[in-house]
Amino acid sequence: MALFQQHRYSGLIRPISYVTDLVYINILGAFCFFNEASSLNFSLSISIGWTITALISQFYEVYRFSFITRVFTLLVRQLLFFTLLVFAYSGLHTSLGLTPISIIKYIALSSLFISFSKYGMFFLLKKYRGNYKLNNRNTVILGANRQGSLLEDFFEATPHLGFQNKKTFSVKELSKHELESIFRYILNNKIDEIYCSTSELNNRDLLSIVNFADNNLKVVKFIPESTQVLSKKLKHDFYGVIPILSFRTIALNDPFNLFLKRAFDVVFSLMVIVFILSWLTPILAILISLESKGPVFFTQLRNGHNYNSFKCFKFRSMIINPAADLIQVSRDDDRITTVGKFLRKTSIDEIPQFFNVFLGQMSVVGPRPHMLSHTEIYAKSINKFMVRHFVKPGITGLAQVSGFRGEIETEKDIIGRVKHDIFYIENWSFFLDTKIIVQTILNFLKGEEKAY
Repeated sequence: MALFQQHRYSGLIRPISYVTDLVYINILGAFCFFNEASSLNFSLSISIGWTITALISQFYEVYRFSFITRVFTLLVRQLLFFTLLVFAYSGLHTSLGLTPISIIKYIALSSLFISFSKYGMFFLLKKYRGNYKLNNRNTVILGANRQGSLLEDFFEATPHLGFQNKKTFSVKELSKHELESIFRYILNNKIDEIYCSTSELNNRDLLSIVNFADNNLKVVKFIPESTQVLSKKLKHDFYGVIPILSFRTIALNDPFNLFLKRAFDVVFSLMVIVFILSWLTPILAILISLESKGPVFFTQLRNGHNYNSFKCFKFRSMIINPAADLIQVSRDDDRITTVGKFLRKTSIDEIPQFFNVFLGQMSVVGPRPHMLSHTEIYAKSINKFMVRHFVKPGITGLAQVSGFRGEIETEKDIIGRVKHDIFYIENWSFFLDTKIIVQTILNFLKGEEKAY
């Protein structure tokens, strides 16, 4: 009843979504291949299986502030579970004589309907909130500082999320009377959510606000300063009854995410090896060998996942020289051959790294690996540089498509690269990988200034 008393109906969205998806998969199942005798068995099995896997994948954990990338990630995860579920059912009920074509048809149709429903609900609610000002949540911000101002601007710029900030209070050195006045305002104006600045409120006032919110069915949330540890993405666990916060969570530590990324890497790298490297390598081998003596491939030790070193493959673009493992390539570097200039300009010299991807030493997308000598230098001089080694290095990465590829000319370049790499590690999604790959291809077609 609390949801209805607070003039919002968000509590209905999740049950409606559950029912809608279950209706789709049951009707389509009956339509595609299940006869009347097996329909009850199928409905129970597939409905229970869908519900359990949806809970595991958090398929319905989408909120008004969720990004479209989260919706995509949840869809991919749940539909993979669903595919396994359907094949498992057909394997356990071989007497039904289900054909692979009918199973794939059912999975494809169900995926299409569920995806349409998921995105339809997502965008419909945004339009509903933005255009009609319904299903909104009234908010107050306790803290007239920079972070509070940024949040207020965010609410104003995103009406489709349905937050209406009624007032921002300055709460430095609050008296008991002033705090009670804020509480009366919250009750009189039917405020739903209270956002508290942790830098302006002391522990006593924060406790009073939390107690007030609990006793009056209000939601309280906290706004940390960007320099505070609490502004980071923290994982909340309990050791017995003791709450423990983990400073950094890495999406790729999740077994499912790791499997999804590895499966993509294997398929993508295999396609490149079979359909591109199989014919490109002999051609480039002739061109490279005609211009200068030496091997076709250049291998260099680089640091990868967990700081382990591996041999990184490239088409050789320079003459053989003793400084190859020590001095980074610079603009107009006289070590680069004529063929090498073309290879580096087009990034074709990097393609052999798909062998590293296939072998599991690299990923298609991830932080770019550095020479051992440079890694040692940057690890000592650049804060958080080593965080990049929590995941596999990549052929391309968020830093590279954001303007931080190629030669590191100033400290600003490496700091920018590290910031983007850490953001990628902490916010990984399959959609983000896809976006980076598409942007890499677009950059390749346009040409890049630092591709030398």
